[in-house]
Formats: sequence, C-alpha cells, structure tokens
Amino acid sequence: MIALRVDHAPMTSTAITLRPAHIGDDASLDRLAALDSRRLPAGDLMVAESDGRIVAAVSEATLEAVADPFVRTANAVTLLRRHAVARRNAAPARRLFGLVPRTA
Repeated sequence: MIALRVDHAPMTSTAITLRPAHIGDDASLDRLAALDSRRLPAGDLMVAESDGRIVAAVSEATLEAVADPFVRTANAVTLLRRHAVARRNAAPARRLFGLVPRTA
C-alpha cells in the first residue's frame, strides 16, 4: 500500500470589490502606478479593491492594467477586464432600451 501525504496551505478567501474609479482614488491610483513602474492607463478606469485598498486598475477603453506587484492580482485583473468588456457590450443595449438617461 502506498500512502500519499499532501501538505496544503490553509484555504483563504479575500473579497474583491470591482467598481469604477472616482476622483477620490487619484492618490491611490498614482501609488499603484508607481508600484507597478507604469503610467496609469488612459480613459475611465475600473478598480479592484481588497481590504479597502486598490490593488489593480484596468482601462475600460484599452483593457491595459496596472497592479500591485506585491499582491496576487492576476485574478483581479482578469475579472476587471471581463467586467470592462461586459460593460462595453451592454452599453448599446442599455441605450436601446432607454436604460441610460439622456443628456440635454
């Protein structure tokens, strides 16, 4: 009989919040870009927060990302990109069915 021993790290779960970036995020986004040694992507950004801290941001227009290199963010960036694509694809439908307020 062969016995296998597998050591597992305890399972942890971290809640991720996805939301559009707003003006109050400027300092956090600048810090994030500096950590990633990149410029912030152009256009409107979607951000991923973990424990109240922005750990990744993705441009809705280009899907370019910046992320904290000291945190596991690959899944968050994937979620942000999927969310950005879904928002882009849903925008024409929202306008078509009158779900987006029109500006005068």
